[in-house]
Amino acid sequence: MDYLQVFLFGFFFSFVGSIPPGTLNVSVLQLGLEGKINTAIKFALAVSIVEYPYAWIGIQFEYIISQSPWMTENFQLVAALVMTIIGIVNLIPPRNKKGFAKKFVESGFRRGLVLSLLNPMAIPYWMAFTAYLKAQGWIDLSTVGLLHSYVFGTAVGTMALLSLLIFFARRLAPYVAGSKYIRIVPGLVLLSLGLYSWWKYFF
Repeated sequence: MDYLQVFLFGFFFSFVGSIPPGTLNVSVLQLGLEGKINTAIKFALAVSIVEYPYAWIGIQFEYIISQSPWMTENFQLVAALVMTIIGIVNLIPPRNKKGFAKKFVESGFRRGLVLSLLNPMAIPYWMAFTAYLKAQGWIDLSTVGLLHSYVFGTAVGTMALLSLLIFFARRLAPYVAGSKYIRIVPGLVLLSLGLYSWWKYFF
């Protein structure tokens, strides 16, 4: 298994996972709409930088959990359960963000860093996805190089999605901010992966 393969898996699932509207990508979108491109790029860079250690932490938790003999024997079942649950959760309409997060809409690198650190959902996300990908035999993180290629892919994937929002802000705004269809895409992808795991577990 080569470095490019694990990088691409990290990139793809980070890109997809960054699609649902939330504090971070909506803030970037608004900055793009206001023409504050430099500020938006700095914000996106900060978010991507934080994604790296959060993904790494998630993988370390996955390592600890996977040492359990029961987990090793039932990896496929656990992967099926996790992906199905995460998929369903992603399909549930999110609640409106209020309070502290809204104060950082017009933000640059520092505020992007703070908002990202206050949004550690990347840790359980990457813990679950890494377990799933390893269960399917799609990635191998047995060396330091492979691990960091994978984690680097997660950071680049986040930056790619946020950059897309910045530079196509006016055209993408109606879909990202208002369309229920773009919001459910990641949930459908996750649910499909869960169903695939159930199929492999039983057949």
